Amino acid sequence: MISTLEKEITFRFLKARKQDGFLNIISIFSFIGISLGVAVLIIVMSVMNGFRSELINKIVGFNAHITVKPYEKKYINPARFNNSQLNSISKNLISSNSGEAIIIKKDISKGLVLRGYSKNDFSKLKIIKDETFIGDRNNLTKNYISIGKELSFTLGLKIGDDVTIMSSSGVETIIGNLPKKKIFTVISLFESGLVDFDNNIAFINLDTLDEFFNLTKNDRNLEIYLKNPQNIENQKFIVQQIFPDEFVYSWADTNSSLFSALKVERNVMFIILSLIIIVAAFNIISGLTILVKNKTRDIAILKSIGVLNKSIVKIFFLVGFTIGTSATIFGIILGVIFSMYVENLRQFLSDIFDISLFPEEIYFLSSMPSEINPSSIFLISLCSVLITIVVSIFPAIRAAKLDPVKALKYE
Repeated sequence: MISTLEKEITFRFLKARKQDGFLNIISIFSFIGISLGVAVLIIVMSVMNGFRSELINKIVGFNAHITVKPYEKKYINPARFNNSQLNSISKNLISSNSGEAIIIKKDISKGLVLRGYSKNDFSKLKIIKDETFIGDRNNLTKNYISIGKELSFTLGLKIGDDVTIMSSSGVETIIGNLPKKKIFTVISLFESGLVDFDNNIAFINLDTLDEFFNLTKNDRNLEIYLKNPQNIENQKFIVQQIFPDEFVYSWADTNSSLFSALKVERNVMFIILSLIIIVAAFNIISGLTILVKNKTRDIAILKSIGVLNKSIVKIFFLVGFTIGTSATIFGIILGVIFSMYVENLRQFLSDIFDISLFPEEIYFLSSMPSEINPSSIFLISLCSVLITIVVSIFPAIRAAKLDPVKALKYE
């Protein structure tokens, strides 16, 4: 417990005095350093959390949450498949297939992935229901194709234009094996929010795709769209139990390298930015050491009137702890406010200095996302307070070891 005397003396030592000018400067720099360190950590973690969440939402909104691919040629008909455990976690079951092809428009050719869906299943996709989707949602029939807006810009296409698609599968002729070619009409344009998807993936009718790539129903995949795609590992395990003899993979598996890189980058940034707090906290040691030197006579008088060593330790420890804790609280407030308005700040700086601080072609997103995570704030606060506690102990113990006789000898 902290006594009233200890609180009063701590408060007196914290009050600024003119003769303690240099000490006050060190205390101010300690406060500012810790506050900025905490604020920057919160802002960076919030932006990285927001970027990760936004990226997951874009990927989950465009791709199947879980895909079941048969090892052997075996058709999994979603219309006939009924499993109470699967129905409890899934929202839609859709048959699909895919193949790699080349799209040709005038003198421009480009590789892309074709995904095949039936007319009814195509209209169930989340990307089709988005307000950015342009064109017919319900008529993906033979010889029609839906492409991304980015691809339409690349090839100079608009709805109603015809394009030539060349299949990777061949057809036997009298002069040998030649790749299949087919003319498709652009029926719609979609926008996933990710440039790679919009520029490299297109949708065609499932039966047309099977014919185009010499595939059958037995080659088709079962796409499972979940009610809660975030909790993917547990649900993937459930699906794997239902399909023990098939290859089951999730959106997290197909993008594992990307999210692993994001996780490593997030952890490295946390460690690097924590050094700001550590450096600022070491100023507390300097400040307390000078404070002990300046208060030598006061410490000697306190000891002479019977104040115990542990009370001296508490007093100087509380001085350092109060500076660190108040700086942490101020840093949290500053960091949360900046995290809430980081996109407004980005736009303001971009307009003022005429520079792009968050290029869409690099980060895939048009705005800087931010997601304030209470657990991250708690972890940052805890680390900051713990660092403050550690650096406050040594000067406090040194103050308690001061000999009052030597301290008052020349007074």
